[in-house]
Amino acid sequence: MVTGASVDQSHLEGYSVWPYPSKASPMSETPPDRLSTNPASSHYDATLLERGIGIRFNGAEKTTVEEYCVSEGWVRVAVGKTLDRKGNPLTMKLSGTVEPYFRDVAAA
Repeated sequence: MVTGASVDQSHLEGYSVWPYPSKASPMSETPPDRLSTNPASSHYDATLLERGIGIRFNGAEKTTVEEYCVSEGWVRVAVGKTLDRKGNPLTMKLSGTVEPYFRDVAAA
């Protein structure tokens, strides 16, 4: 093991270690596999959220989704207006079919 040597990892910027890139490509018309509205999350992406993402969960439109994962088949939805001790909304994890879409593409 080499200690004290610096390794250039600038080519890995914007990517997570396992297993997929954390960001969707800017030209992509498909939403990312996982996205969160919490800025402290590693799955947060402000540019995608500004563009507008809608979620269909088990065929029904959901507007209170805080985070979703398509490959694992779950969404985290806010439970009322209740907040935890850190000021974040209380959430509940629901399992089912998750279908994210860009609102600007759906409106066109």
